[in-house]
Amino acid sequence: MLNQLRLRLRAAAYALRGGFLVRPLVIAVFLGLCGAVLSSIEEAAPVAATWIPATLFPSHQDPQVAQTILSVIATSIMTVVSIVFAILLMTLTLASMQFSPRILISFVRDRGTQWTLGIFLGTFSYCVAALPAARSMPHPFAPVVTVFGAMLLALVCVGWLLFFIHHISQSISVNHIVDRIARETERVIDELMPHPRPAYYRPAPDAFVPDEPEFPILNEVSGYIRFIDTTRLVDFARMHHLRVRVTRGVGHFVPEGVPLLMVSRRSRLDRDRAVELTGAFDIGPMRTLQQDVEFGVIQIVDIALRAISPAVNDPSTAISCIDQLTRILIRWLGRSPPESRLFSPPHVLRVLLPWIDVEGLLNTAIEQIRAYATTDAAVSLRLLRLLQDVGITVESEALRQRIVERARRVVEGCRGRLPPDDIARLEQRLTVLEGIGGSAATEELARRHQAASAEDGQAAVG
Repeated sequence: MLNQLRLRLRAAAYALRGGFLVRPLVIAVFLGLCGAVLSSIEEAAPVAATWIPATLFPSHQDPQVAQTILSVIATSIMTVVSIVFAILLMTLTLASMQFSPRILISFVRDRGTQWTLGIFLGTFSYCVAALPAARSMPHPFAPVVTVFGAMLLALVCVGWLLFFIHHISQSISVNHIVDRIARETERVIDELMPHPRPAYYRPAPDAFVPDEPEFPILNEVSGYIRFIDTTRLVDFARMHHLRVRVTRGVGHFVPEGVPLLMVSRRSRLDRDRAVELTGAFDIGPMRTLQQDVEFGVIQIVDIALRAISPAVNDPSTAISCIDQLTRILIRWLGRSPPESRLFSPPHVLRVLLPWIDVEGLLNTAIEQIRAYATTDAAVSLRLLRLLQDVGITVESEALRQRIVERARRVVEGCRGRLPPDDIARLEQRLTVLEGIGGSAATEELARRHQAASAEDGQAAVG
């Protein structure tokens, strides 16, 4: 029960932290409490008003001046808040239409926007909370220090509004968008795959063949798998002497009534234990970046596909997306893949998990762009450069050969659709990629790689 509550709290914290609710609400409540508490302290200790110079607040004894200042600041801030929301909604609509609806998650999680909303709403809360303290009856009182704090917050809001306009103008830039998605995806990779990949190539394990009958545990709510508590699965399987096989991986959609798990000994699970077992999964209506590296790649690929569509015809944006995909793939290939078979104790298989592998991530990152870029030489050249950069960082010859095969498919897909000169450039890039590794990784190869990269940059500019 404790583990299930912990998973739910984690899912709720991730969802709320990435929205316009928690952080702005916390800031607004905090500043509102500051206004109420500060005015109460000032009323209990009137000597604090003498700290404020008369040039900043000349009428220390006139509560109407304090009421006017607090009212004007509160009214003005709410007007600015409506403008901020209008700008934000316009930005979200533009990004959704121009790039991809999936990237809205990245905009909503932007901390700069969350702090902007929080500070403006907090200033309004501060003024409203302090306003009752400024009164004429029965005893006149002007909260000078509190009003001075409101004036400082108003100045902060003016500066923050300028920052927000600058920030939102940068946020709508496609380079900024794909860079932010790539950085978030790299953080997911670092959490999911913390250990560097060994120098030797470790092939994928053979397909699992159960040595005893398996029984399904059905899914009870339709949605995407967003997070799997692997520690909880292992502990549960060890405690009940079971073997658990997860049928769908993170990011997959699981309809209600479809088997989510296969267990080896159904007799040891009653209804309550089955619910406890499925409680190790966070399932929701949309994919997130909690453990789903592929989702980050899909967001960037969506932007690239829309950019190279005939209606948009923006290969420079597609090239920027390919560059960011390069860093994600290099980060992924530089780490040991997540364990798909978990043992407890050693040599006793407890849990089998279908994580995405190298082939799956390469397919997601490359294949759709390759299929739609067969008539665009610049994008196809940058795809080959992606494979070339990835191939240089790979130490396994077997994995490098699989990367070369993908490069060959890029070139073959362009044959008959591009002029001979462009095909010759693609073949030259392919030759460089085929020569990477072993004794061929010489200074001459490095020079050729540098020359090909420079040529690719000229093609992108053109």
